[in-house]
Amino acid sequence: MHSNEPISEQYRLAAKEWVDADSSASLLEETKSAVLSQMMQKQGDMPVSRAELNVKASPEWHLFIGDMVAARKQANFLKVKVEWLKMRHREWISADANQRAEMKL
Repeated sequence: MHSNEPISEQYRLAAKEWVDADSSASLLEETKSAVLSQMMQKQGDMPVSRAELNVKASPEWHLFIGDMVAARKQANFLKVKVEWLKMRHREWISADANQRAEMKL
């Protein structure tokens, strides 16, 4: 994952990816109850508890939840990448300071 680009540019790109992925994951999470309601409404005239049971047992609901979890996983992975770049930068600063101190000896 090393690049010839400065760490600051790598960080900017990784942070942008993370923000986009986090936004997508958050949108799915925030619309979960609305999607459930829409799917329940399509069940027709039946008790709410029965419609909810039918929807939550459906392959479509399972797919929606799977997509939501996958989106959050991707966002979390990209957040870790951003943190890794921060650590690389700190390591570089430390190594550079050590090298300067050794050169003074």
